[in-house]
Amino acid sequence: MRKSLNLLISIGIPLLILILPQSVFPFENFTIIEQRVVAIFFLAALFWVLEPIPIYATSVLIIVLELMMLTESSFVLFQDHGNRENFGNYLSYKEIMGTFASPIIMLFLGGFFLAMSATKYRLDQNLARVLLKPFGKNPKMVMLGLMSITAIFSMFMSNTATTAMMLSILTPVLAVFTPNDKGKVAFALAIPVAANIGGIGTPIGTPPNAIALKYLIGDDLVTFSQWMGFGIPFVIILLLFSWVLLAVLFPIETKEINLDIKGKFLKSQKAIIVYFTFSITILLWLTDFIHGMNSYVVALIPVAVFSALSIINKEDLKKLSWDVLWLVSGGIALGIALEKSGLALTAVESIPFENFPPLLIVVAASILALTMANFMSNTATANLLLPIIAALGTSLSSLDDFGGNQMLILAVTFAASMGMALPISTPPNALAHATGLIQTNQMTKVGLIVGLSGVLLTYLMLYIMNLINFF
Repeated sequence: MRKSLNLLISIGIPLLILILPQSVFPFENFTIIEQRVVAIFFLAALFWVLEPIPIYATSVLIIVLELMMLTESSFVLFQDHGNRENFGNYLSYKEIMGTFASPIIMLFLGGFFLAMSATKYRLDQNLARVLLKPFGKNPKMVMLGLMSITAIFSMFMSNTATTAMMLSILTPVLAVFTPNDKGKVAFALAIPVAANIGGIGTPIGTPPNAIALKYLIGDDLVTFSQWMGFGIPFVIILLLFSWVLLAVLFPIETKEINLDIKGKFLKSQKAIIVYFTFSITILLWLTDFIHGMNSYVVALIPVAVFSALSIINKEDLKKLSWDVLWLVSGGIALGIALEKSGLALTAVESIPFENFPPLLIVVAASILALTMANFMSNTATANLLLPIIAALGTSLSSLDDFGGNQMLILAVTFAASMGMALPISTPPNALAHATGLIQTNQMTKVGLIVGLSGVLLTYLMLYIMNLINFF
C-alpha cells in the first residue's frame, strides 16, 4: 500500500507540473522545454527519495524521458511544429545518450576494475592490515583511521578514485561485523563522507575549488598555501564532527576489530601485475600535473591491462556494479537538462540578490549552491553559480565590510562541495550505495546534517578570516 502511494505521489506531482499553464511559474520568458525539465526534475527527486522503483531504474527513466520530451528526436506530440511561442531549444539526443559513456563513468569503471582485482588477489586485505594497524582495534578508532586516510588522499586525487580504492580496503574490515550490526552502515558511509569533505582541503582537491580560483585573481587572489591554511582546519573539524555523527546515528555493536590477516602479499605473476598496476594508477592520479593525463584517462589503464591479461575475465565482468553506472548516468543527464535547457540559469537569475541585505546574500547564495549540488554535480553547480556570484560580489559595495567578493566566492564554493544527500549527489555516494549496505534515507539523513553543518562551519570560518583581516 505504501509503495503504491509513493508511486502515485511520484508520478502525480510531475504530471501536474507538466499540465500547468506557463504563467503559474515565477520566471520571465519561461519556455515549454524548461517546464518539462521542471517536471522531470521533480519526478527524479521524488523517485530517488521515495524509491517506488529501484534508484538505478529511476536514472534510466530520466534518460528515456529526456530523450522522448526534450530532444530533436522526441516523440511527435512533444515536438515543436512552429506554432508554439516560447518553446525553447531542443537538447542533443547524442549528448544525453553519451552520459552512459561519459568520462565520469569511465572513472567509475576503472575504480571497479581496481577494487575487483584488489579483492581477487588479496591486495585489499593486505592494505587494510598495513594502513589500519596504527589505529588499533577499537572500531571507532578504526573508522576514524579510514576517514582520515580517505580525506588525505582526496585532497590530492580524484574523490571517486579515492572512494573506489578505500571501499576495497573496507571489505575485510566489514567481514568482522555481525550481520545486523548498524556499525556496517557507519563504516560504509564514512568513506564517501570523508572523500567529499577531504577534497575541500586543497585547491586541486575538487573541481569547484579549481573553478573558484578562476575568479579569485587580482586583489582577491588566494594562493595554494593560503587555501590549505583555512581549508585543512575546516576539513579536520568537519571530519571529526562527521565521525561522531556516524557513531551516534549508527551505534557499533562490535567491541573489537581484530584484523587477523596473516596472509602475505601474493607473489604470482598476475598478483604482481595487479600490485604494480594499482600502484602506478594511484601514482598517475597524484601526478597528473606532471604527465598531463587527467584522472579519467588514467582510470582506463587498469581496465586495459586487466582485460588484456585476463586478470579480470568475462565472468568477473558480469559481477561489476552496472546498476551504479546507470545511476550515475541518470544524475549526469539530469544535470545536462538543467544546464542546457537554461532552467538552472533562469532560476538563479530570477533571485533578486541585489535587493537582499549583505549577509542574507551570503546565506541565500550558499543555500542555493547546497541545494543545487544535491541534485546535480557540484562541478556543474559551481560552473553555473560562480560567474554570477563573482559579478554580483564585485558590484555590491555592501559586502566590503564582510570580506567582499572573495568571501562570497568562498562561501558558494564550499557550499557546492557540501551537496551529498543522495546517491546521485556525488560519485563517492553512488559507489558507497553500490555496496548494498546503505539505504537512501540513511544517506540522506547523514548528507543533510553534514551538508548543513558544513555550511554553518563555512560561515564561522569566513567570520574568523574577516576578524584576522584575511580579506
